[in-house]
Amino acid sequence: QVQLVESGGGLVQVGDSLRLSCAASGRTFSGYGMGWFRQAPGKEREFVAAISYSGGTRNYADSVKGRFTISRDNAKNTVNLQMNDLKPEDTAVYYCAAARGSSASTTSYAYDYWGQGTQVTVSS
Repeated sequence: QVQLVESGGGLVQVGDSLRLSCAASGRTFSGYGMGWFRQAPGKEREFVAAISYSGGTRNYADSVKGRFTISRDNAKNTVNLQMNDLKPEDTAVYYCAAARGSSASTTSYAYDYWGQGTQVTVSS
């Protein structure tokens, strides 16, 4: 079992930056691909970014490419999402997820463990 806890969400203005963090505990972080997903009110959960266990593969949704950066620190069992140039359409609850296997999957069904989510609100 892997427990995931997100932090770093909040209310920001258009163009601001936020850094989300996800701390993993429980079973070893080793070998897990990690991802970030988000869900806006009235919409389905969507992929944001993912990173392989080694960090060598990173995938991003087209809507966040060039603005968001995913990273991980395996020694600290953490994965981060740096979000720059935030837009109102980035407003959502952001979820951290862990997938057995080391790939950076873009599909939610590949993930085995999920955090509770952290709210990001971008005000115009």
